[in-house]
Amino acid sequence: MLAREAEAIGFARMGVTRPDALPELAARLTAFVEAGRHGQMEWMAERAHWRGDPAALWPEARSVIMLADLYTPDHDPLAVLEQRDRAAVSVYAQGRDYHDLVKKRLKRLGRWLLEQAPEPEHQIKVFVDTAPVMEKPLAQAAGLGWQGKHTNLLSRDLGSWFFLGAIFTTMPLPPDAPERGHCGSCRACLDACPTGAFPAPFQLDARRCISYLTIEHKGPVDPELRTLMGNRIYGCDDCLAVCPWNKFAQAGAEMRYRGIIEAPPLAELAMLDDGGFRSRFSGSPIKRIGRDRFVRNVLYAIGNAGQPSLIPVAEALCHDPDAVVAEAAAWAVARLRP
Repeated sequence: MLAREAEAIGFARMGVTRPDALPELAARLTAFVEAGRHGQMEWMAERAHWRGDPAALWPEARSVIMLADLYTPDHDPLAVLEQRDRAAVSVYAQGRDYHDLVKKRLKRLGRWLLEQAPEPEHQIKVFVDTAPVMEKPLAQAAGLGWQGKHTNLLSRDLGSWFFLGAIFTTMPLPPDAPERGHCGSCRACLDACPTGAFPAPFQLDARRCISYLTIEHKGPVDPELRTLMGNRIYGCDDCLAVCPWNKFAQAGAEMRYRGIIEAPPLAELAMLDDGGFRSRFSGSPIKRIGRDRFVRNVLYAIGNAGQPSLIPVAEALCHDPDAVVAEAAAWAVARLRP
């Protein structure tokens, strides 16, 4: 009944696991942080005691329901990389903020679950990527898919284009069997990474990941990495897009995950002031990085465009009030001059 209700609400898949199903998680997270691979994401270290042990996050919880919400693209996400005067934005961020949409569905399913509960004192808590929850390992433990060599979750019949949400509950639900890996000898995702962010299969160094650099990293990006970012201004889909399992991916039905932004001209984005940025990306996950970091990314893309016609666009920002933006503009100008 729970699976049918989840599907009726709009989720593509659900599975159940226990909060204590991942005893190895804490050691894996500790090794990642101690190696410095989390970069500037200090919140990973500060909240590691919860992130590494789902049972510690809410000790009263007896079950974790993991759910998948599709955002499968209706176009080739890599095609825009050839349009060097236009912005490449990760598919998941091209429409409405998934945090809002997924959380509403989780709450709806959670309310339904509590209505079915034999004991009225049962409780739920819902999480969508903002709490110290390791969604991907929990989703594998719940049977939704497996973490591929790029560390993202894959499914044999959903591909790799889906969001994850979690419902923790005090209800003791029967757990599903965990999924095992099906990557075999394939290394397409590892070879596709523009910046070499995978030191080894199943390992990620966020400090070289374009998604991290464009979203989480504050301040200037290393010049060596800037040149490898191409026109990617928010996130990167390369390792997901090349996965062979996507040939089995189902179409996403939620149209609100599309439409706010799709390959706009770099020159247009570079001119946004703070008010224009907030207005343009109202309701979008892009809004959270702020105008300055966004325009910094756009200027790196302009510097990589190889089109001298964009020099005046970059020159106009060489004296921007934000020092990082101004430095990025000067770098772009220097890159574009013959």
